[in-house]
Amino acid sequence: MTLTRQAPPVTGAAAPERRRRHDGWANALMVAPATVLYVVMLIIPVGLALYLSLTDWDGFSADPAFVGAANYVKLLDDPELQRASLVTLLVAAAGTAGLNLLGLGFALLVNGASKANTFFRIVLFYPHVLSALVVGFLWSAILGTTGAVNNLVTTWGGQVIPFLSDPVWATVTMIAVLVWAGFGVNVVLYLAGLQAVPHSLIEAARIDGATRAQVFRNVTLPALGPSVTVNIVLSLVTLLKTYDLVVSLTAGGPAGQTQTVAYLILWNSFHDARLGFGSAQSVILMLVTAALAFVVTKLRRRGELAVHQ
Repeated sequence: MTLTRQAPPVTGAAAPERRRRHDGWANALMVAPATVLYVVMLIIPVGLALYLSLTDWDGFSADPAFVGAANYVKLLDDPELQRASLVTLLVAAAGTAGLNLLGLGFALLVNGASKANTFFRIVLFYPHVLSALVVGFLWSAILGTTGAVNNLVTTWGGQVIPFLSDPVWATVTMIAVLVWAGFGVNVVLYLAGLQAVPHSLIEAARIDGATRAQVFRNVTLPALGPSVTVNIVLSLVTLLKTYDLVVSLTAGGPAGQTQTVAYLILWNSFHDARLGFGSAQSVILMLVTAALAFVVTKLRRRGELAVHQ
């Protein structure tokens, strides 16, 4: 039998150093896939958009012509972008309010543990599972000039309701459909926040004689501060980049009155073959979205601190 001599175990200062080096490589290998995905899917596209925004590329020519800040100068006097910006801000503000009010309201209704509440949670979340394009086509068939609702109205002798053919009606309809399709996510997030509220605080408030409204205002709502912040920021960011539902519901009409900035970016980039100009618009939208999300988060955090002080 041949005896082999084993190396003595590493002792002293070398052992912790080798362990730290091993842990460092292990951590690096674990985060490598996420890092690669982040760079490929975010950093590189953003960098490419920044470069293309400084060119007059049409999406087809081999050599994009460098124009510097000319695209950004054009944005200052673009009436279509100004109108789309107003529509986008209106959609973001009204939609965020609707999503959070409905989300919190229904979360309070289905907060208990029961089979009925489980069923209603699934029903409320289901519209979010559908593609926004499908949702748009569905509601277009329901609310269009020759849609199901107007067919019933005219059959009963009424006038056609311009859900999608009048600028004001079309904007309100678009916001309502966006809220209907998306508030299920807010319900889920608010439910998670409600389940984290200490039940002992609620019981203590009820023992002290607080009404249900007082318990909600003074106990539940302050405890939901982080959930409210997350919901507002997610809703705002999602609505600022709305385009797919616009494509299938109104196609930007009537007369371009429901065009959002994201829809206008796609139209300029691919329909008008002005990819450089569209990239400049996308850079501005990205910066505005990041700034608004930062401001809203700061204001909400400040409000949460004021409540707890």
